[in-house]
Amino acid sequence: MDQIKWGIIGCGNVTEVKSGPAFNKVPNSQLVAVMRRDAEKAEDYAKRHNVPKWYSNVDDLINDPEVNAVYIATPPNVHEEYAEKAMRAGKPVYVEKPMAMNAGECDRMNAVSKETGIPLFVAYYRRSLPYFVKLKELIYSNIIGDIRYVNICLQWQPYDEEVGELRKPKWRVQPEISGGGHFHDLASHQFDYLEYVLGPIKQASGIARNQAGLYEADDITVANFEFESGVLGTGTWCYTINKEQREDSAQIVGSKGRIKFSFFEKFDIVVETETGSETFTIPYPPHVQQPLIELIVAELRGEGKSPSNGVTGGRANLIMDWITKGQKQVL
Repeated sequence: MDQIKWGIIGCGNVTEVKSGPAFNKVPNSQLVAVMRRDAEKAEDYAKRHNVPKWYSNVDDLINDPEVNAVYIATPPNVHEEYAEKAMRAGKPVYVEKPMAMNAGECDRMNAVSKETGIPLFVAYYRRSLPYFVKLKELIYSNIIGDIRYVNICLQWQPYDEEVGELRKPKWRVQPEISGGGHFHDLASHQFDYLEYVLGPIKQASGIARNQAGLYEADDITVANFEFESGVLGTGTWCYTINKEQREDSAQIVGSKGRIKFSFFEKFDIVVETETGSETFTIPYPPHVQQPLIELIVAELRGEGKSPSNGVTGGRANLIMDWITKGQKQVL
């Protein structure tokens, strides 16, 4: 491909700043069409972002002859269906995370990609975000020695929509749409990145429960996991605490020190060794998916390689399946 001309399926909130504008800022890339079931919202998005065409039907966008690559930014329950349609139409797919509802769907998506020869990418953009590129560099520098273990703690207060009078939950906490709850939405980023820098996780177990009864999905998860390298990991995710207890922390501990960082909210990386402490502050760019989109465009043009694809993306779903099923499984 010379010029990558994108069509977006599902132009919701994630596409407003994180991803949508980036398609027109990357060299040799252009956003030419968007689709949303609500035609008025699709038209509004297109006009605000200077996109020439908009649709309210998925097939119309996929079959648009000008569109030669498709970004799927819908909830996970339709990722498999839409990705297969696009790939069978000969159009590379960039799909939001989590890649699908579960590992089985991811496997089927990858099978279609292999059968058709059409590339499949997943929006695990931390693999190319400057903050996490620096974090990987620090881990690989051996500054903290041999890696011993990883610990994650993510706890947030409930969203207003989940505890209001109507108690109408967001789609992210409706398992039939999202595949799970906030754990599936957010931990997917964490497991994907940890495998990227520390290698495959070979086993994982956990307990997932609903304690607060605000919605159907699990609202607390605890987990243990082990990497093939022998590094161990633990994590706690809770989404029903008060604002003062909000925490987004992670640490990688080695034989000579530790690295403290945040997966979502903070821009500092702190390295602690016996010689002292050093802090690296690396803010996110305006459009966090832009560095990854640049690499995807480069791969589609035969000029580079994306670090995130369907095979790597499906791993996060597999690990979360192991944990939320409450069963210890080994590859």
